[in-house]
Amino acid sequence: MTEITRKDPRLYNSDLAPTPPNQKTWGWFEIFNVWANDVQSLFGYTLAASLFLAYGLNGWAVFAAIILAGFFIMWLVNLSGSPSVKHGIPYPVFARASMGVIGANFPAMVRGVVAIFWYGAQTYFASTAVDLLVRSLTGASSAPALLGMSASGWFSLVLVAAFQVWLFWNGIDPIRRFLNFAGPAVYAVMLVLMAVIWFQAGGGLLAEVGDIFSGRGNASGGALAAFFAIFGTMVAYFAAVVINFGDFSRFVKSEAEMRKGNLFGLVGNIILFSFIALIVTAGSVAVFGETLTEPTQMVERVDSLPLTIVAAFAFFTATVGINMVANFIPPAYDLANLAPRKINFRGGGMITALAGFVLAVLWVSVVSKMGVFPFVNTLGAILAPVYGIMIVDYYLIKEQQLDIQQLFSTDPSGKYYYDGGWNRRALIALAIAAVFAVSTVWYPGFANLSGYGWIIGAALGGALHYAMSGRAKS
Repeated sequence: MTEITRKDPRLYNSDLAPTPPNQKTWGWFEIFNVWANDVQSLFGYTLAASLFLAYGLNGWAVFAAIILAGFFIMWLVNLSGSPSVKHGIPYPVFARASMGVIGANFPAMVRGVVAIFWYGAQTYFASTAVDLLVRSLTGASSAPALLGMSASGWFSLVLVAAFQVWLFWNGIDPIRRFLNFAGPAVYAVMLVLMAVIWFQAGGGLLAEVGDIFSGRGNASGGALAAFFAIFGTMVAYFAAVVINFGDFSRFVKSEAEMRKGNLFGLVGNIILFSFIALIVTAGSVAVFGETLTEPTQMVERVDSLPLTIVAAFAFFTATVGINMVANFIPPAYDLANLAPRKINFRGGGMITALAGFVLAVLWVSVVSKMGVFPFVNTLGAILAPVYGIMIVDYYLIKEQQLDIQQLFSTDPSGKYYYDGGWNRRALIALAIAAVFAVSTVWYPGFANLSGYGWIIGAALGGALHYAMSGRAKS
């Protein structure tokens, strides 16, 4: 561990400091379960199932696109995770090297806002799983009582929010243990659901699988366009975790363990979960006579109390798991980075939990009706060039050399102080690339590029940054 001797309180607290060797306890299994929880969300299932249906592409080609995307994402996270394994620093501190010690607050703030929004949304979705269980056991009414939620819905939401606060308040180790439990547990339940659907479908299952694999209709824009649309959609789905993967890899024992965890955890989970989604979706046609891409719909149709109990547990566990991975840990560090003297990991977590709870409470009556997704997607698009800038800066410009002491220093002569704490070249590259990335969200003429917006935005940001800063190696 590099001991920080020049601790500017505007940049330093113990949660942002390099992880000590005795706290680097994560191995490949922990990283495996980070990805398991990220892949296994309810939205992740619906996305995987929809990819086999929405593009009219041969099933084998869909699988190939999904697997290729898995390997590409693995390459991206190996790049973003390696510096944090080596130096033990989280994403917002790593961003200081390219954006400036003060300028890094901007991408940290953007990532934090996106994560807080989704934290609130996923908290609400997790509460619906608990509500399903409560109503099944008690017969409670689903009639709205306040702000579009029933009494059991309110009880479930408060319970989920309190559990998540308890989980993070006890530190990163309880979160690690929960993720290690949640990953295998959710798979066990999904396999049970698959077995139930398969049993009820009987011989009709294989026929429906064959129908899906043959491709339903003509692929929009041609087979090649559909292939890359699926590829781009998968990359965009995981983009949020790609940029801040260092928040997790900082706790990993070695780069070899990280790479092993990414291989089995990311690529392996994508393949297995997509297979389960395919079988269950095909089975839903054979059993219910229609295509159901949401697991909750299938559970309600099966109408089995034991299955409802088990499924509700799985849905709750999976949703809380992805909330911890994608939406809690990132803003906790990002907010701490904004004001280290006043906000630590717990403080950032409490701000995230409180803001997320307000969003969850208002989800049904207000948030879901506001059309806020373009706004959130816009912020996400801005992060694409940040990834490209950080990676190009570290590997090509700084040639994998960082002065960790200078990452916590506001000395005007420091390496990462640049122009008053902001790297002007990096900000110009970010602004130019962000215009394109954001236009894929808002400009109808770029609608066909929306699936590739993140990839192109990241590549453009990195290329512009290298063109303007490549000679200024430090």
